[in-house]
Amino acid sequence: MTITPASFAARTTTSSSLFEARSKVLKLYRDWQRAAPKVVKSYLLDIPASAVRAKIREEFEKNRYVSDLKVIDVLRIKGETEFQETINSWKMESHVMRYFDKEDHISAYKPQTFLEKFYGKLNIMSIIIFTFYLYFS
Repeated sequence: MTITPASFAARTTTSSSLFEARSKVLKLYRDWQRAAPKVVKSYLLDIPASAVRAKIREEFEKNRYVSDLKVIDVLRIKGETEFQETINSWKMESHVMRYFDKEDHISAYKPQTFLEKFYGKLNIMSIIIFTFYLYFS
């Protein structure tokens, strides 16, 4: 039996109110949380389902305070698409593991003042100049 992507397609609808959008987003959130063990099993991930659930919650929390109805609908539709692609194993393991990059936590510090930004750029420039110096000498 062949599987066609159209057989999994669902009609995208826009929400008429914030209450309706909220209920759709909560349904999507519950679907993701219920599917966490299946994601771990199907992609043979080396991380527990609890870590996947925590990451799902973190991704939803990023957009918790969005109040524009159109933006909520776009984010929900993107989330449904990601969910469909993940559950149907249309992604590679590397696509799923991209959410668990260690660099997210390392690059959390961002310079605030002018001098911090300047010294950060100066450090990068000095590394580039030093590399050129070593290469061409």
